[in-house]
Amino acid sequence: MSEALRIGLAGLGTVGAAVFRLLSDKADHVAARAGRPIRVVGVSARSRERDRGLDLSNVTWHDDPDTLARDPDVDVFVELIGGEGDPASSSVRGALTAGKPVVTANKALLAASGVELARLAESKGVTIGYEAAVAGGIPVIKTLREAVAGNRVSRVWGILNGTCNYILTEMEEEGLSFEECLAEAQRLGYAEADPTFDIEGHDSAHKLALLAALAFGTEIDTESIHLEGISTITPEDLEAAEELGFRIKLLGVARRTESGVEQRVTPTMVPRMSAMAGIHGVLNAVAVDGDEVGEIMLVGPGAGSTATASAVVGDLMDIARGGVCPPIFGMPAKDLAPYKRARMRAHEGGYYIRLAVYDRPGAFAAIAQRMAEQSISLESIMQKDRRDPDNPGGKPRRVVLITHETSEAQIRKALTAIMDDGQIEGRPQMIRIEMP
Repeated sequence: MSEALRIGLAGLGTVGAAVFRLLSDKADHVAARAGRPIRVVGVSARSRERDRGLDLSNVTWHDDPDTLARDPDVDVFVELIGGEGDPASSSVRGALTAGKPVVTANKALLAASGVELARLAESKGVTIGYEAAVAGGIPVIKTLREAVAGNRVSRVWGILNGTCNYILTEMEEEGLSFEECLAEAQRLGYAEADPTFDIEGHDSAHKLALLAALAFGTEIDTESIHLEGISTITPEDLEAAEELGFRIKLLGVARRTESGVEQRVTPTMVPRMSAMAGIHGVLNAVAVDGDEVGEIMLVGPGAGSTATASAVVGDLMDIARGGVCPPIFGMPAKDLAPYKRARMRAHEGGYYIRLAVYDRPGAFAAIAQRMAEQSISLESIMQKDRRDPDNPGGKPRRVVLITHETSEAQIRKALTAIMDDGQIEGRPQMIRIEMP
């Protein structure tokens, strides 16, 4: 058997510790599958004193991950520090500059600097493994980069954040408010103390940007992603979705169009009988539409220490086997096309709109007129509250509109005019409907 592949592991949090344990506990299994042993020889973390339940007696400790990355006794640098800035950024650059392959779970770093790092890696003849950066244990990077490489992909989409999926699942099944479900997610450890990055869609956006680059051969552009979180979703929206035959999911969708690439992360209604609607709890799912293979879907744990460690070790085993690694983003970084944002176009699935309409003469007619001015055709109108004949002009009545195909720009113009007319209370709720 060949000599061991020597690993420098930066970051010994829950994922880093899980990687260390997996390589230790399954050393013989990994060696047999990889064709050579894979052994951690150096580590770096914030504190030497912290008890992580790991036997570090045979590894070299580095206080600075940059020195670990450049250590001549390290063959592959594994970055599990996190964050787009230093020390993660500087240590990854240091390893690549030294001609060492890198494996990382750092979606923020790749979303910010992935193309630049890919150019550096390819100039040195090494690779960057990042399966763990998108959808945890689901092998979606390998699928896009290798398994469906012969396809022209038209759409990649899915549930990319387990925290949001858990909250929406609990809201629907338990009839609880967003705030109650978020508190429970925090208690269970599914959501951070500051959950903004998850619930406002930023985590999903980073992942979607990487998937779009792989799927469409373009440079990464997170700034062009239309972003909406789930904090405005109410039990009333979930109830209306059920009545209409839908479920609400936070979806990341990247689509190839004639005018460019459309990317968005938004709460979305999907048909209840579709496979995507059946993804519950903290699970993730990614679907790929290819011209040869049709639609395929991958489902699994999108986070968690063991699932993420599995993806990290899978990348390490690919490197250990040797041979030619595929280009980091499916084609050489120098050949990636500049990102071109798609023009606003009609959305085939239509839209769900919820309004709190004042109970007074002419209100509904005025709303219909504003929709007509933007050439918006309504498929259905549902009034969710009964009128109180003894209190006309009382609290606003909930009204749900379902539109036919139209563009988001037209919808937003109509809703802005309706708000300016003073016919509704508060802001309207608008949710896309995505068809499989």
